[in-house]
Amino acid sequence: MMSRTTSSQGPAHWWNDARWRALLFQLIAIAAVVGVLVYIVHNALSNLEARGITTGFAFLHNTAGFGILQSLIPYSETDSFGRTFVVGLLNTLLVSLLGIVLATLLGFAIGVMRLSNHWLLSRLAALYIETFRNIPLLLQIFFWYFSVLRALPSPRESLSIGDGVFLNVRGLYLPSPEWEAGAGWIALALLLALALCWGVSRYARRRQALTGRAFPLWRSYLALLVLLPGIAALATGLPMHWSLPELRGFNFHGGVTVLPELAALLTALTIYTAAFIAETVRSGILAIGHGQSEAAHALGLSNLQTLRLVIIPQAMRVIVPPLTSQYLNLTKNSSLATAIGYPDLVSVFMGTTLNQTGQAIEVIAMTMAVYLTISIGTSILMNLYNRKIALVER
Repeated sequence: MMSRTTSSQGPAHWWNDARWRALLFQLIAIAAVVGVLVYIVHNALSNLEARGITTGFAFLHNTAGFGILQSLIPYSETDSFGRTFVVGLLNTLLVSLLGIVLATLLGFAIGVMRLSNHWLLSRLAALYIETFRNIPLLLQIFFWYFSVLRALPSPRESLSIGDGVFLNVRGLYLPSPEWEAGAGWIALALLLALALCWGVSRYARRRQALTGRAFPLWRSYLALLVLLPGIAALATGLPMHWSLPELRGFNFHGGVTVLPELAALLTALTIYTAAFIAETVRSGILAIGHGQSEAAHALGLSNLQTLRLVIIPQAMRVIVPPLTSQYLNLTKNSSLATAIGYPDLVSVFMGTTLNQTGQAIEVIAMTMAVYLTISIGTSILMNLYNRKIALVER
């Protein structure tokens, strides 16, 4: 009877299997996407060939022939376009990393103030958040650059602090250390101090878990970071001297210069992003039950200890995912630097280099790849941290 029923239904066809149909549709979709990409690339290459524009990345070895206002590595007009790419990339990373650190510190402070029982602090934090997150970032950049920094005096009438710090319309001039032979031992001592700080932190956590007694971490950190490099510096005869900025002609020379373009961009990015981070911190703290605070106070912890040891560690599980988005937004928003002439990747490479070489596809593709790589790298690091602090259920 079984064989007769099977034969009456006929043989099973592969298209009646949901798994095979899903695989077929995926292959069709992939083929369609590949076909569209091939068409776009072929069309672009044909148009470029018709206009006599060469393709490829050989242009990166050609001489750039233009100067760059700020460079973290040695650069001159005789360097290649590939060098301009590296200079622009480093300038982008500089403002992004500084912005992330400063916006995080300011955002956490404002977020905690927003929940303060002090009426004035809470209202000031709310005013800050509602003001700066509702003004477009580009307008804030223009405000700090044109209305504040461009209104500073000329170099000959600079605002000064002592004989080493000067502020004028061309930037902030600070003393800079210049290292001599033997400075490597100081750097090695600093690395050793950082490693010891990491070891002390692990010991302190283990000791507190076993005994319940807190360890003076910050005093230990300060002692290690000051004593070890200090001893190395004394042992090597203080192998450094300070380069002070001096007014020569129409501008200052020597020391280190913070460009007004960098200051305006960094200030705007920090203040704008910190407003969003503050709301993220506030929501994370409010997600923790009030019973946690009451239990901490019952154990004799102060408000600051309760916040640092009980509330914030638990709130980080809620804060980290949206905080990652703010870091990504800050990095991508740094491309607005081109509006005020800060020499970031977009301004230097996708602007000046593209105009001089005409290699639009290659330049834009490299720039997009850089921002994609930075964003993915940031997401991976934040996801690893989020996984580390996540609650592990049995």
